[in-house]
Amino acid sequence: MAPVVTRTNASLAAGYKEDNSKGPMLRFQESLPRLVVPTLQETADRYIKSVHPLISASELEATESAVTEFLKPGGVGEALQNKLLARAADPNVKNWIIEWWNESAYLGYRDPVVPYVSYFYSYKDDKKRRDPAKRAAAITTAALEFKKMVDGGTLEPEYMRKQPMCMDSYKWMFNACRIPKKPVDEPIKYPASEHKYFVVIRKNHFFKVFHEVDGTQLNTHELEAQFARIYELANLSKAPAIGALTSENRDVWTDARQTLLDAAPENATALTTIESASFVFCLDDTSPVTLEERAHQYWHGDGQNRFFDKPIQFIVNENGTAGFMGEHSMMDGTPTHRLNDYINESIFKNKLDFSSGSVRSNLPEPTPVRFTVNDAVHATIDQAQRDFRNVVGLHDLRVLAFQGYGKGLIKKFKCSPDAYVQMIIQLAYFKMYGKNRPTYESTATRRFQLGRTETCRTVSDESVAWCNAMSDPDIAPQACIGLFRKAIDAHVKYITDASDGRGVDRHLFGLKRLLEPGQEQPSLFKDPAYAYSTSWFLSTSQLSSDHFNGYGWSQVIDGGFGIAYMINESNLQFNIASKKLGADKMQFYLTDAANDMRELMESEMEIAKAKL
Repeated sequence: MAPVVTRTNASLAAGYKEDNSKGPMLRFQESLPRLVVPTLQETADRYIKSVHPLISASELEATESAVTEFLKPGGVGEALQNKLLARAADPNVKNWIIEWWNESAYLGYRDPVVPYVSYFYSYKDDKKRRDPAKRAAAITTAALEFKKMVDGGTLEPEYMRKQPMCMDSYKWMFNACRIPKKPVDEPIKYPASEHKYFVVIRKNHFFKVFHEVDGTQLNTHELEAQFARIYELANLSKAPAIGALTSENRDVWTDARQTLLDAAPENATALTTIESASFVFCLDDTSPVTLEERAHQYWHGDGQNRFFDKPIQFIVNENGTAGFMGEHSMMDGTPTHRLNDYINESIFKNKLDFSSGSVRSNLPEPTPVRFTVNDAVHATIDQAQRDFRNVVGLHDLRVLAFQGYGKGLIKKFKCSPDAYVQMIIQLAYFKMYGKNRPTYESTATRRFQLGRTETCRTVSDESVAWCNAMSDPDIAPQACIGLFRKAIDAHVKYITDASDGRGVDRHLFGLKRLLEPGQEQPSLFKDPAYAYSTSWFLSTSQLSSDHFNGYGWSQVIDGGFGIAYMINESNLQFNIASKKLGADKMQFYLTDAANDMRELMESEMEIAKAKL
């Protein structure tokens, strides 16, 4: 993923009209371009090129035939393309894919959001705030400052390649929730001005904490007092794990939610209080130490002391370790990455005053959010916990904190850091399986109105040729270097095209979506190569921060890996998740591949020095 720039610069956003009536954050929104619709021929050519290294010659012949049929003048492909062009040109449709994508990829997805959809960031330790109440208060203070900028529209937009990015998804950051419904969940946004509080969960107790009283935001000392009081109150009684219900299959949770509402009228008020809160803060009673322990804690925990439908959940443990969990349906990782980077930057670099102000005497105590639970609700909670343990138990996870080198050395090799790490992943997979398989890298398309993501298909003829050469002892290093450069260039070309809305997958998705009910699928979509090339044996993405010691999420198919990675100046980090495919072995092969590549590229540098 290309780096996102957030600083103000006169050279940024040249040629974009500004509408200052919308505030700084949204001033470019209406002048952002609409998501493009590539030509059929363009997508067909790129599609054939992308499947070429993945299938046999005979399979490729069948695929080419299916594509040719799809492209016939006056045929089904042309008809679908014309429909899509008409949709994209509709002045009432700002982004032709967004409603379809949100529904298909997220809101209509019925498997549990945890561990399959949600993602996490693990924060580095705050040595000044080992006490969990102190750490929670500092995080909340910084989060509320960021929230003010979002709610007030004063946050500076993000930029990529000097182009402003869509900021619309930020509205789903605070005072929002995903509501389970059949067959498609519903996102709800509540007015921030009417819900000036957040919810804290401790030992399955929910507490409402006002973050503004008498028009003044609580200072850090006041927030710390609120958290400290919650630690006391939560010890007074036991509470049922209501939040465990949100870990269920979405249809099961829909029914369980109704069971909860039917149990007592006050349960509706309690649910609305949580769903409309600014965010959720989880005070866990565990003390994770290792990177794997922390990853598990923020990725899914024990299925309790959470409300997984909230887009923003901060987590602090007994030993002061902390992290974040995000629900993915209406917002991708870049906005929450910015939020969490801002929080940690503010704390570790003292950019906010965390020490001023005394504790006011008129602050209301944290208010318990109470549920009435009958036998039917208890049964659904028990079942949810069993289902959660079964699902999470299917997975393995490893964290590779590779200290050999990072972005600094990769740039000395004159390589795109992201493309370089993608090749580490490709080579590691090849070492483990002896072949390359379809690989997804998330690419932001937020330079378009309501843009989200496109797929970068990482596997290319060039990357496969290079992986094969690296395993052949008879191929000279200089030849491997030449092939590696071609693989890097191919990756940069595809990801650049994808970020410009010219990938393969979203366009084909849109065309397929326009088939009429009962209409026969074109042979292109029935071709086995189509299903195989969209089976992500490797699902990958990069978000990097000097303040995180972890970041990750799940694999997307049972036979695949989810590999999240961070590229920092002097180190690389990989979070490896799978359904017991051998995350430990992948960890080894990633290390092995990274070392092989360093040796290869340093040999190139030595050759260049010798010529001087």
